[in-house]
Amino acid sequence: MKNIITKVAVAAVLAAGMAAPAVAFDHHGGGHGQMQSSQTIVDVAVGSPDHTTLVTAVQAAGLAETLSGEGPFTVFAPTNDAFAKLPAGTVETLVQPANRATLTAVLTYHVVAGELKAADVLAAIEAGGGSAVLTTVQGAELTASLSGDSVILTDAAGGTATVTATDLDASNGVVHVIDTVVMPQ
Repeated sequence: MKNIITKVAVAAVLAAGMAAPAVAFDHHGGGHGQMQSSQTIVDVAVGSPDHTTLVTAVQAAGLAETLSGEGPFTVFAPTNDAFAKLPAGTVETLVQPANRATLTAVLTYHVVAGELKAADVLAAIEAGGGSAVLTTVQGAELTASLSGDSVILTDAAGGTATVTATDLDASNGVVHVIDTVVMPQ
């Protein structure tokens, strides 16, 4: 079960609302989160004060309509603080029209086709002997593993992000909040 999900149409990028508190993964049946089932992933993100940079990026990439589609999608949504960790000027450069393809690649690297709840991610990590490879909509892989009670995502460049909130439901998928922007290369 290393390759949990295969890539799906260029769709789904981030968007996730989530002003939920940081939580650890529950090894006995899923994470904790807020139920947002009547709103799409984009609707949830737009309503989150912690994800304004993500919303701006999704809009600049022209992905808002796609992410409001049927799905389902699993989104690993970086917070504003996660984007602030990037080198100065990175976000401003990425949202320029000339960089739309690069921005789309970065955003779709945070999305997995299908709905993976916290319990599903934990089961995949266990089945994989301590790690699970997730194929993103962008096409590259993220590796999920555990560090204590926290799920860590390792990107293609070796960078890591910690999942800080889980199972934030939307009508077209689920969102897990992360503390660092992951990069496809």
